[in-house]
Amino acid sequence: MKIMASVGIMGIFLATSGFAQTTLKAAFKNDFLIGAALNEAEFTGQNTNAVALVKAQFDTISPENALKWEAVHPKPDQYNFGPADQYVEFGQKNGMFVIGHNLVWHSQTPKWVFQDEKGNPVDRDTLLARMSNHISTVVGRYKGKIGGWDVVNEALNEDGTLRDSPWKKIIGEDYLLKAYQFAHEADPQAELYYNDYSLENAPKRNGAIALLKKLQAQGAHIAGVGLQGHYKMDWPSPALVDETIESFSKLGVKVMITELDLDVLPPATRSQAAEVSMNFALQAKLNPYTNGLPDAVQQTLAKRYADLFAVFVKHHDSVSRVTFWGVTDGDSWLNNWPVKGRTAYPFLFNRDGKPKPAFNAVIQTAKVPQAPQKPM
Repeated sequence: MKIMASVGIMGIFLATSGFAQTTLKAAFKNDFLIGAALNEAEFTGQNTNAVALVKAQFDTISPENALKWEAVHPKPDQYNFGPADQYVEFGQKNGMFVIGHNLVWHSQTPKWVFQDEKGNPVDRDTLLARMSNHISTVVGRYKGKIGGWDVVNEALNEDGTLRDSPWKKIIGEDYLLKAYQFAHEADPQAELYYNDYSLENAPKRNGAIALLKKLQAQGAHIAGVGLQGHYKMDWPSPALVDETIESFSKLGVKVMITELDLDVLPPATRSQAAEVSMNFALQAKLNPYTNGLPDAVQQTLAKRYADLFAVFVKHHDSVSRVTFWGVTDGDSWLNNWPVKGRTAYPFLFNRDGKPKPAFNAVIQTAKVPQAPQKPM
């Protein structure tokens, strides 16, 4: 997966003591790919500032929503490939490793997928046929263009057991194996991943390891596991991230940080889950930084990012990709989840696309020697 795009000399550069002037993708070119999830305004070129930033800093991209079932296959006889085509074209044009996100998920999947004309649950064979058609059509369309797919997304409960989703209720536990089989048949060269949140917590991690071992034994072509990385300022600890990466690497699969963001805002819940259905009322105490992030918090965020990236770099032999779930602070889903209307600051770039102290801190974790001096 270590396919590198050429380094464009554009965008933002930062000189740090002992380090060369560099971009994220250049700094980590010997460690792992650096990516961002793109929204439609970015991959269509409408947000020109973000586009310049993406081209300069990242060498792999993920789609926020363009390839989710509800977007690409909204009705039984209707596929909407317009935005997805533009997303893939953007990645190809800029020499990026393109990720497909995602194929089988309990959320953002239209109700018709699981129901008949009368609204009753369909039978196993019908749902399997719909899954097969969807995967073969979508993956087949981008064969040779999308390099890796999040085939199954968030199949586990927090205790490590299988989520009782419509997929499991109707098809049974082997729906996961079927999904990987269909995806591999549609594009045998594409990397296939399992993606989930909170895998740093031992019960869920152990459940995921058991699940992946079972699928591997059944012949599923799973190339990697995605740790989403929707992290808090105090969870997970660097030691816990270290332990988690080590645990999955022992399975012989690549480990990816697929949806990285750091929530600096006061928690609306004690839950560490990134369940999209959570929704809490907006309160002033949950939204304290409407006029900007205080310098002390900026520095805390920078240290937190540095501590995490130090772990990622330590495991560069098994970590193949680190992808942020957005480009600038203004793009983040955390502005509206789990509380709508907040002002979030989870990334390395602020709302104007300028680097925050965290950018500098992250760069310094890279194994980047200073540029050699020309002889006098």
